[in-house]
Amino acid sequence: MDFTFTETCLRLLMAVLLGGAIGLNRGLNNKSTGLRTHSIVTLGSAIVTLSVIGPHDTNLVNLDAISRVLQGILTGIGFLGAGVIIKEMNGHVSGLTTAATVWVSAVLGAVCGFGHWVLILASTLFILFILLFGGRIERFLEKIFNGDTT
Repeated sequence: MDFTFTETCLRLLMAVLLGGAIGLNRGLNNKSTGLRTHSIVTLGSAIVTLSVIGPHDTNLVNLDAISRVLQGILTGIGFLGAGVIIKEMNGHVSGLTTAATVWVSAVLGAVCGFGHWVLILASTLFILFILLFGGRIERFLEKIFNGDTT
């Protein structure tokens, strides 16, 4: 199946929108990366993925080449994520969630490039759920397991 111009643009647009949604959450929470960074990460991953699979279905492409590209994306993006992790003087480490969102944005961009729509939708819903409610759930569970009654 050859990709049409519309299909290619849809995959790239989806990457930008999903990265933007994740980045918006980070930006609204005053984190070091935001809408633009996450959108660019997802778009870049989608571009690279689309360039490897070309205008054809993934069944016609060398899977070793795809594997190497994905490894490169996920390893390379780790350096960007590492830049947002900070260890403070008191030993507290911050920025891990933001680094994880940069990494998962790269993954989502690659998946957008492949056009796996169900995986894209389900993954994004889970990611946004975790970002929106994970902190509250974590604090609630800490109170239960630590015996804190405040």
